Amino acid sequence: PIADHQAIAEELAASGKYVKVLWQSEDTLMFIARGREYRSEFHINPCDEVMFMIRGDMNLHYRTPEGKEEVTILTEGTTIHAPAGVPHSPRFPPDAFCFVIERKRREGEIDRFQWFCEKCDNFLHEEQFIVSDYATDPVSKAYKNFFDSEEFRTCGKCGTVMPTP
Repeated sequence: PIADHQAIAEELAASGKYVKVLWQSEDTLMFIARGREYRSEFHINPCDEVMFMIRGDMNLHYRTPEGKEEVTILTEGTTIHAPAGVPHSPRFPPDAFCFVIERKRREGEIDRFQWFCEKCDNFLHEEQFIVSDYATDPVSKAYKNFFDSEEFRTCGKCGTVMPTP
């Protein structure tokens, strides 16, 4: 099938949804994502990920092997490869759209979502999901679990509470 990226971006914007899965087969997962203004977690994907900015720009936050947070900027029309296991946080506005290519999860593989204190960078919380169908939007589920708990959002080191979006 042919996917019209611009039409899908318009569909997502009109519907208020964040993800439209284009293909999901044994070894391939492709989707278009609309930015989430509240994104703050770091996703640890069990497989490589390629991101292409269809519209708008993205601040891609990631954590180095030493645990330091860095940011790279993807401008409209650019592509980046994120290797498996690298904690990354794609932050872009709701009027920006990203085309993502990954491998569908193998049985038992776990997607992890981690939050860190905005004030002191202390680890706050991790959510884990086995994602057999990406159309179930695991990011939204992770956010609901995290933001519904003040305990999860409270830093054990400095006491800062991450506000809800």
